Amino acid sequence: MKIALFSDIHANLPALEAFFQDVEKRNVDSIYCLGDLVGYNIWPNEVVEEIRNRRIPTITGNYDYGIGTNSDDCGCAYKTDEERANGAVSISFTNHLIKEENRAYLRRLPSQIKLEFQFNENKLNLLLVHGSPRRINEYLFEDREEKSLLRILEKADADIMCFGHTHIPYHKILNSGTSLQPHYRHAINLGSIGKPKDRDPRGGYVLLKLDENSGTKAKNSISVQFIRFDYNIEKAAQAVENSILPNIFAENLRRGY
Repeated sequence: MKIALFSDIHANLPALEAFFQDVEKRNVDSIYCLGDLVGYNIWPNEVVEEIRNRRIPTITGNYDYGIGTNSDDCGCAYKTDEERANGAVSISFTNHLIKEENRAYLRRLPSQIKLEFQFNENKLNLLLVHGSPRRINEYLFEDREEKSLLRILEKADADIMCFGHTHIPYHKILNSGTSLQPHYRHAINLGSIGKPKDRDPRGGYVLLKLDENSGTKAKNSISVQFIRFDYNIEKAAQAVENSILPNIFAENLRRGY
């Protein structure tokens, strides 16, 4: 079973189109989107409609929730007054652009998707969230204390938890059992399709591979591959610069931050 998982498009249509071109070469069995389709660029409708037309199972992101409920708050944790002011421009602009049918679609998205796989005697629970199982806008950064991250996985009964929101990819393997009777759990941040923040401006997503040997007792029985792909960054950046959106959004696209 080969599963493609992606997140945080943020209205970046050139990045989404390049993602589909890349993933179509990889013979995947299923595709899931972990939210934040809109915000920070000029194509919220085109991105939503592309996801809808392809019937990709999708969960809500914090930005999707804000636009779906016609709010002026995206649930983002801005660090400075300047970031907060720029964010206010973005959500106001997105609320202005979004078609009502697409707003309704965002409003109806589920907050989680849970999947159960059974391979011989091995059962695996896969949980898809945007921020965390607790809140769609909770940031689970890589430096989160392992005990804290493990508690989140255990409480959610997740052997594999995939999420986004931070736009910075990573994979952590945590043991909730013992050395003699291990129970390995996987925390996987997908990074971002359309607004990466790890200093690599290319889009990013994850290929998760499961087979009859995958389970919780073997540490490396689950394959997690981080894919990066090129897209027309200048087209996306110039679209920002030719709109009312702050130019810093364009610079962030160019530098991957």
